Amino acid sequence: MIRENIEKLFNNELSFDSAREFLIELYKKGESSKDIAIASSVMREHSIKLPISKELQEKAIDIVGTGGDMSGSFNISTTVSLLLASLGLVVAKHGNRSITSKSGSADLLEELGINLNLNPTEQVKMLEESGFCFIFAINHHPAMKHIMPIRKSIEHRTIFNILGPLTNPAGARKYLLGVFSQDYIEKMAKALVELDTKRAFVVSSQDGMDEISLSSNTDFAYIESGHISKGVINPEGFGFKKVPKEAILGGSAKENAIITRDIFSNHATNAQRDIVLLNAGYAIFANGDARDMQEAFEIARSGIESGRALEHLEFIVNLSNKI
Repeated sequence: MIRENIEKLFNNELSFDSAREFLIELYKKGESSKDIAIASSVMREHSIKLPISKELQEKAIDIVGTGGDMSGSFNISTTVSLLLASLGLVVAKHGNRSITSKSGSADLLEELGINLNLNPTEQVKMLEESGFCFIFAINHHPAMKHIMPIRKSIEHRTIFNILGPLTNPAGARKYLLGVFSQDYIEKMAKALVELDTKRAFVVSSQDGMDEISLSSNTDFAYIESGHISKGVINPEGFGFKKVPKEAILGGSAKENAIITRDIFSNHATNAQRDIVLLNAGYAIFANGDARDMQEAFEIARSGIESGRALEHLEFIVNLSNKI
């Protein structure tokens, strides 16, 4: 029944009231991992995909969050994505403009000077030549144009608040995925298994962030080859100093762009740098590039301290504007 209704919703075959009632009922029931997987699958089928080779798709990773944590942090996952690209990873970053924060991933990247108006073929070229591309969600999910007014008419969140991270148009099969609520860690992990994900961490911090936090422990589910294991990340166990959440607050896109550049040029605060290293390390491990977490953190650190991250950012900016 859910697949049929989701299909009708994406095909604009439900009346406004019927679609609204369906989304409200789904919310009240509580979306199961199966519901999330089915809806993600349908949304993927209706997306405008990148004409990506199987080889490149196998390498692709997405660093993404559901948003909605209201933490006010700077753009951690986007900064991590740019750092990873400088280290040779293939990062297909799926994102949008700000919805619940002052600066979404698109807002930050635009402020950094990256051209976001690339077609799917140009996005693949970016991936091939720089290891990074931004997949602007608004351009790849045309059905959302008629679904958005329905969402906006509902006062609470809907299943669409959690589908975005699972519907990457590049078909990425590796993830560092943050969720706004710990109630969704296991559900999202099971949905990722249903969606044939190769490796992924699904994280939600105990202080309410859809990232790995420096201010508290973070619960996670790790997926590898269809198996799910669970655990808790204590940043102090890896030598990171716990800090108050205020230490990683961001602001406007302009302010967050300054923070990202400061991190890459070794001028940031320890807290700003460390939360990027912490999240980058887990993404590097999920990508299969490190034997253990300590090695993953060292790889991440080398990208910043060597100047590679800053240099590669400029390369990405220039490439995006001339491609």
